Amino acid sequence: MTLKPLGDRVLVKPAPKEEKTSTGLYISSGAQEKPQRGQVVAVGAGKLNDKGERIAIDVKVGDEVYYGKFGGNEVKIDGEDFLLLRADDIYAVIED
Repeated sequence: MTLKPLGDRVLVKPAPKEEKTSTGLYISSGAQEKPQRGQVVAVGAGKLNDKGERIAIDVKVGDEVYYGKFGGNEVKIDGEDFLLLRADDIYAVIED
């Protein structure tokens, strides 16, 4: 199945949950925090302004991003978990 986000929506593949602390201790599945980092998989065309012109989205497919902890909707595609966010819920692009 393919999912094409509409408007200013962005489809993100969340990073795997942290299973160990920085000191090497294992974290139980109940205590693991929801990731706030992921990779952009698909991007909508952008939303329309008052004049009917498209406003470009600041991220592109392949970007690593930080997003809001409670933003977006979880979706499952072909057994994999994704997050469908508004572009405004993305806080930063991670650059190396």
